Amino acid sequence: MADLIRVLRKCELCDPESDPHMMEEWLVTNGLGGYASGTVTGAITRRYHGLLIAALPNPLGRMMMLNGLSERLRLPDRRVVYTGAEELAGISPEATLALSEFRLEAGLPVWRYEVGGFVLEKRLFLLYRQNTVHVTYLLLSGEGKLRLGLRPAMHFRSHDAPVSQPPSTYYRLSVREDQFEITGAADLPVLRLIVHGPSIAFTFDRKETSLIPYRTERDRGYEWQGSLWSPGYFRADLGEGDRTTLVASTEEWGTIRALSPEGAFRAELDRRKLLLNIAPPQAQMGPAAELVLAADQFLITPAGRVEDARVRVSGEEMRTVIAGYPWFTDWGRDTMISLEGLTLMTGRRDEAGRILRTFAHYVRDGLIPNMFPEGEKDGLYHTADATLWFFHAVHRYVQITNDRTTLKLLLPKLVEIIEHHRNGTRFGIGMDLKDALLRQGQQGYQLTWMDAKVGDWVVTPRRGKAVEINALWYNALRLMEGWLKEADQDAPMRRMNETANRVRESFNQRFWYEQGGYLYDVVDAENGGSDDACRPNQIFAISLDHPVLDEARWKPVMDVVTNRLLTPVGLRSLAPGHPDYKAKYYGDLRSRDASYHQGTVWAWLIGPYVDAWRKLNPGKEAEARRFLAGFTAHLDEACIGSVSEVFDAEAPYTPRGCLAQAWSVAEVLRCWVNTA
Repeated sequence: MADLIRVLRKCELCDPESDPHMMEEWLVTNGLGGYASGTVTGAITRRYHGLLIAALPNPLGRMMMLNGLSERLRLPDRRVVYTGAEELAGISPEATLALSEFRLEAGLPVWRYEVGGFVLEKRLFLLYRQNTVHVTYLLLSGEGKLRLGLRPAMHFRSHDAPVSQPPSTYYRLSVREDQFEITGAADLPVLRLIVHGPSIAFTFDRKETSLIPYRTERDRGYEWQGSLWSPGYFRADLGEGDRTTLVASTEEWGTIRALSPEGAFRAELDRRKLLLNIAPPQAQMGPAAELVLAADQFLITPAGRVEDARVRVSGEEMRTVIAGYPWFTDWGRDTMISLEGLTLMTGRRDEAGRILRTFAHYVRDGLIPNMFPEGEKDGLYHTADATLWFFHAVHRYVQITNDRTTLKLLLPKLVEIIEHHRNGTRFGIGMDLKDALLRQGQQGYQLTWMDAKVGDWVVTPRRGKAVEINALWYNALRLMEGWLKEADQDAPMRRMNETANRVRESFNQRFWYEQGGYLYDVVDAENGGSDDACRPNQIFAISLDHPVLDEARWKPVMDVVTNRLLTPVGLRSLAPGHPDYKAKYYGDLRSRDASYHQGTVWAWLIGPYVDAWRKLNPGKEAEARRFLAGFTAHLDEACIGSVSEVFDAEAPYTPRGCLAQAWSVAEVLRCWVNTA
């Protein structure tokens, strides 16, 4: 644990506009879906950057409660410098202090500043399953007293709301002894502040900042200027060895005061040490250990959807997966793809079972939810593949845990799902009786994982019979065949076998694209033809536990995928040379969505690629580790210690999209463990 440190290089004499640390970010989460995030430099560039984004019961969802702290240092010679986030203090960048070091220790951010013979260190963490942040400053060395000033700045709003959104009401500050409370609109929680340390004082000095430029929001085509409010500032006089901690929370005072700052920090370190101790030996050190801690960020107990009361009645402790930070909620597809890497490769088997049982409660008309929108009580079911990934996740769970009780509990639900798919369910999802292949599609919806949509424009329309949907369908049928045999249900088992045989025969007849030597992406497309775009979806016809593709065709397909789609950080979503191919993923929402699945590299696809490669190269697991080398270097960029959602399609493969993505982390970690 003591060795789990990732130190970033120091940027000597960097121009503030070109400082690479401006593009590097950190993320800390709380096990509820809440988080804190920012740039390494302290500059606020996203609407999602803040020190406390609280996960609150619906309809509030995740709320920005504390945007930042302006940190002012006054030296014994009366010189004043700021440690960063100059926007909050309304000062010029020339007055700020350069960061001497940033590092992650056990996945938690640490900043070090050096000035005038003083060395000051800052640490930040969130209490597990609390909406509480601790920011601690420790003076490591220096002669005399260093006066630290902390000015909190805030804009109570949904974390997704535009930064230009005006506050719904005036803020009010209430003080009782050392307890500070800030209230906004009546329907919002109270932000409670307390500062621990020597010589603490508070100065009431209400201010509103000038318009802060959120540079990343501007580049992404969103509202990008907004102001913050501050009630005043705290100060503490620190001598060598002294520390002070600012605590900000939406919890009640009894909860906030239950642990000292030192006790709370030790408890969090102990929790992280336990996570590493229960992980497989292959994941207890090096990059894999960092990914174990990164995986923890996505496993949450939802703060409170109304519908979840039905799950609690069953006696379950609800668990789910945040698909990505900062803007995703929990998605069914992402959860099922991520489950093995996030839980089974980290020793968290009980949580895997809870996740599967939780989602089983949400099955409607043979479908699991595609997503749970922020702040709403009901899930959305517009997905053709999430439910089929459910079978894959159940199989991997049972395979590793041998939990036949959960399998027995889920089996009736799984049978129900198959029957709905046979007979047809929502969104045109259903089996074609002529060839037993699964079709899907409804106007205005994108039901596969290639789900970019702008208004009424579905960027990658794949209505018809998609290659990965049918690979997953075949896999599900074969899994059901085995489970029904185990349950001595002979007649249903034979029916699964017959259907699976038909699917395999039809698949190999219909999807093989002889001219290209690979698989069509969609057959019986809405225009009546077949889509010969070279995409990574074909890899699942090999990689799944029950591959539907004839083994004689595995090598030519893998050769095409390797030569045209493989990059150091995953697979391209479309091969270069196609008229729709886009080399970069950037610009406003329309521009980004136009390239989301048109070349953009997806990190999670390295998982099925490695699975397929290993099938063609049995006994060479260690050699497959080379496909992960690009991710080792990536841990030093973008969201430090985690894996981004997507990358540009060509060198230098700039990371894009979500800072940290569940299935990216999960699949890289899973491959790492399996190639040890």
